[in-house]
Amino acid sequence: MKIHINEQQLNHQYGYRFIKRLFDIVASSIAVVILSPLFLIIAICIKIDDPKGPVFYTQIRVGKDGKHFRMFKFRSMVNNADELLAKLRSKNEVNGAMFKMKNDPRITRVGRFIRKYSLDELPQLVNVVGGSMSIVGPRPPLVGEVAEYTEYDKQRLMVKPGATGMWQVGGRNDVDFDEMVRLDLTYIQERSIWLDLKIMFETVKVMIVPNGAY
Repeated sequence: MKIHINEQQLNHQYGYRFIKRLFDIVASSIAVVILSPLFLIIAICIKIDDPKGPVFYTQIRVGKDGKHFRMFKFRSMVNNADELLAKLRSKNEVNGAMFKMKNDPRITRVGRFIRKYSLDELPQLVNVVGGSMSIVGPRPPLVGEVAEYTEYDKQRLMVKPGATGMWQVGGRNDVDFDEMVRLDLTYIQERSIWLDLKIMFETVKVMIVPNGAY
């Protein structure tokens, strides 16, 4: 069944948006401080595994209302991963405007581990503090993916993208594009502080016991 978001109703969630933004700033700032030793360990491992490339990987993603922003991640692929992508397009394992490949040859040894446990996503906490992302929200899409979106798919861009969300805890790479859109629109339609807290709790669980990340 198609989900159609009431944009007017969405824009009137003043209390929820204020509390969500306040929580994003406080929680992500505290998390960056607490997790800084882990950041350092991951950075060292990345450099040992592949000394030629940088520790962090930045990529232009599409945020709320179609605005572009630079998203941060720990680098989990070889340095020329974007150049190699064109050669791998034919091996895409999901339908729709998204590329996923289980045994992607671009992923480094350390990269495979940090992706499995979603540790590569931790630098997105910086995006959350800066306001381009929220802790919970739809997956932030690539510019090329959005170019293939239908008007229905573009409803995902009505809210800030999240470092985690229903797609991430609901199966991640085992979920195809259409199902990802359905999960994200379900979240946008039903979002609340309690749902956000539930998704964050589920995120911790899937980081300990991975559910399809690769």
